[in-house]
Amino acid sequence: MQETYVEAIGKVISSKKKLESELKVKITNKGKNVFISGKAEDEFIALKVMEAIDLGFSIERALLLKNPDILLQIINIKNVTKKHNLEAIRARIIGTRGKTLKTVNNLTNCLISLKDNQVGVIGDFEYIADAIQAMTSLAKGSKQSHVYARLEREKKKKRLMDKGIE
Repeated sequence: MQETYVEAIGKVISSKKKLESELKVKITNKGKNVFISGKAEDEFIALKVMEAIDLGFSIERALLLKNPDILLQIINIKNVTKKHNLEAIRARIIGTRGKTLKTVNNLTNCLISLKDNQVGVIGDFEYIADAIQAMTSLAKGSKQSHVYARLEREKKKKRLMDKGIE
């Protein structure tokens, strides 16, 4: 049995039946503490899903973590930058009306969520490194246009590699 603390307990409780059937585990809670019991590998995946839900991902997006090629990475903004104005850094990552987040989502094929000082990235192991690099660069103060240009170069390079052209 695994135990985890989930701030967004309402989401978990309202989708408990779906989560239990999809993850093949039994979920119980005592307050915001969630207890997960099942096979060890199912418990591990369920913990990752709970972590994703707590970061603000929807249930459907968090359940993508059942696929072994899909990973969840969490970046703590405080560990990336020396700047103390974390609100401004979060604003840079989100962009005007969420445009920066949306653009990075599209260029990396990854899902990105921001909660407090943590950035959660869900994506294919092939693309997740680019998304993490982009979020880290933005947090350190790189211009959005430079980050986009780098992501576009990487995307083009991967497309050419997929076609067998190097």
